[in-house]
Amino acid sequence: MSNLQWPELIIFTILFALVTVLGFLASRWQRGSTLDHLDEWGLGGRKFGSWITWFLLGGDLYTAYTFVAVPALVFSAGALGLYALPYTIVVYPIVLLPALRMWSVSRVRGYVTPADFVRGRFGSPILALLVAITGIVATMPYIALQLVGLEAVLRTMGINGSGIVGHLPLLVAFVILAFYTYQSGLRAPALIAFVKDILIYIVILVAIIYLPSKLGGWSHIFDTAVAKFDKTPSKADGILLNANNQLQYATLALGSALALFLYPHSLTSVLASRGRSVIKRNMVALPAYSLVLGLLALLGYVAITAGIKPLTNAATGKPDGNTIVPVLFDSTFASWFAGIAFAAIGIGALVPAAIMSIAAANLWTRNIYKEYIRKNATPQEEAKQAKLASLVVKLGAVAVIILIDPQFSIDLQLIGGVLILQTLPAVALALYTRWFHRWGLIAGWVVGIGWGLIMLYGIPNPANGKLHFGGSALPLGNLSLFGWHPFAGSQVQIYVGFVALIGNLVIAAIVTVIARQMKVFNGTDDTEPEDYHTDEHDKNLRPIGVH
Repeated sequence: MSNLQWPELIIFTILFALVTVLGFLASRWQRGSTLDHLDEWGLGGRKFGSWITWFLLGGDLYTAYTFVAVPALVFSAGALGLYALPYTIVVYPIVLLPALRMWSVSRVRGYVTPADFVRGRFGSPILALLVAITGIVATMPYIALQLVGLEAVLRTMGINGSGIVGHLPLLVAFVILAFYTYQSGLRAPALIAFVKDILIYIVILVAIIYLPSKLGGWSHIFDTAVAKFDKTPSKADGILLNANNQLQYATLALGSALALFLYPHSLTSVLASRGRSVIKRNMVALPAYSLVLGLLALLGYVAITAGIKPLTNAATGKPDGNTIVPVLFDSTFASWFAGIAFAAIGIGALVPAAIMSIAAANLWTRNIYKEYIRKNATPQEEAKQAKLASLVVKLGAVAVIILIDPQFSIDLQLIGGVLILQTLPAVALALYTRWFHRWGLIAGWVVGIGWGLIMLYGIPNPANGKLHFGGSALPLGNLSLFGWHPFAGSQVQIYVGFVALIGNLVIAAIVTVIARQMKVFNGTDDTEPEDYHTDEHDKNLRPIGVH
């Protein structure tokens, strides 16, 4: 803690204080008659326009962890780390039509969470509960990862203690976040997202122009990266993909794209939109963030040329790969601009963390508390329960960072991605068809979750000596179907979540056929075909804030 970078810390603190004030003022911004309703507290009154939604979704999907982890992955593995670029390009055309249908049916029926939709579509509290639990479990480590990104910045500014003192600034930041989220709900991250995204764009555009000019140009940067990867014994890295990781790259990108809008925080931002036209405009405009992400990822190669070494985490004694970009900024930018860059990353942690905690709190309130604990809860009681739950979620995320190795939280998020993908049949496909039987979807979920965890458990990581949960890439030669190895000996790798989803769909289809043959009741569908096409100006639309 003796090497504090005071200029960076002062600028970071000033900008952090600015967004704190905005967070508290947000409770009065576009406020409805009351915040004691999930429509208002948890969805911002369901009236965000195109610009607000664009900043909110951008702040939600492009997180602090993204801005530190993607370049760090490119720094260590090369081309494989660029999977985030095609993934964030193809996701928008994939989710455009499902997002429109989800918005419409949720607006008509008053759904606040994806599990609400599943409950209404299939009349199955059990299936809705599984979707809700999956969403909460997958979101918790995602929130913790925002803290990983924030701590990487704090560590670079000299706050790198080994005990509770080292975590104190983090605790202060998230206590402040907890208070203004409790007071303002979704309006707080929506308003702060304006500041966060403007800062991010400024920092990245300056970095991508200034740093290459300082380091000899892009040609020299790529040559340096090639030389570095050629020296490493592993042939899994490099600036080009090889025969064994091309399938992994493609399935990881596609699987991540399919999973992104299954996360409850992504759908929360969609449901907060004013109408279908807002969603359409955003699906066209959001790839602008992907351009920034692509430029940001290349900073991993820039860091190689600059000779950057990750800082050591004083709490674990291990190098923290997430400090690559912060250290690069600290060593190449003037102190004042490095402070702005650190603030952009730090604020970039608060926006998604707030949205994620709100989304998880909505799931708890609507699909667990109201369904199983207090069926007659009033809208005011629901809002109060959600506010309290959001505090618990944030506290849990902070505990994850303090009590365990931060690397383990990264592994948890890896597991979370595989888990949330298994809700695709019950949530995304159900927007179009009710062919799958609810018991088929439950069986598919069990198989997808179980098989995905089994495969993840069997993947080692030679780099750190871990025998289990060492990554998401499974060699096809290790793929086992009840002891049968259909691709025995193959070293071609594939994304575990994609394999588990295929198993999920196969089992769901088989059980569906059996259930239909046995004429097992498939629940009552509360939705109507016209519900999926309703827009903001249609007649007889459910009033906002009415239970």
